[in-house]
Amino acid sequence: MQVITPIPLTAQAFAPYGDILDATGEFRLINAGLCQRHHDRATLDFGPDGRAGISIFQAAPRTLPYTFDLIERHPDGSQAFLPMTAHPFLVIVAPGPDAPPLAFLTDGSQGINLHRGTWHGVLTPLHAPGLFAVVDRIGASPNLEEHRYRDSWTVLAP
Repeated sequence: MQVITPIPLTAQAFAPYGDILDATGEFRLINAGLCQRHHDRATLDFGPDGRAGISIFQAAPRTLPYTFDLIERHPDGSQAFLPMTAHPFLVIVAPGPDAPPLAFLTDGSQGINLHRGTWHGVLTPLHAPGLFAVVDRIGASPNLEEHRYRDSWTVLAP
């Protein structure tokens, strides 16, 4: 059995794969000083013939240990996941389709933006209701490639 243990999601560790969407770091006050704006947190990329779309995903929650063999990527655009509840979720990424994956665990206040073409696991909430706003490319091409590992991977509890 191939196993990985998730690590905390940090900007430095996740940088090769995407951006962290959270309310940390520098900000400016807006709305009469009652709101912090953490400005321009992600590089959204929808290619030359795509546009931004916002969808709502409701995914079944999983438990750790979690076993998977499927990863995917979107060659024509970035994909951002913004949880609509304050629960941690699992983020699985890989440098390539045949490379060992990495697993990150969000802290319940983080979303992510996957760079265009990043290999990643499917949406993996760890708590119900598994509700996410997703900002990604809308366009004519299918924008999805899938890869199945020959042997499955299991993500253990940290």
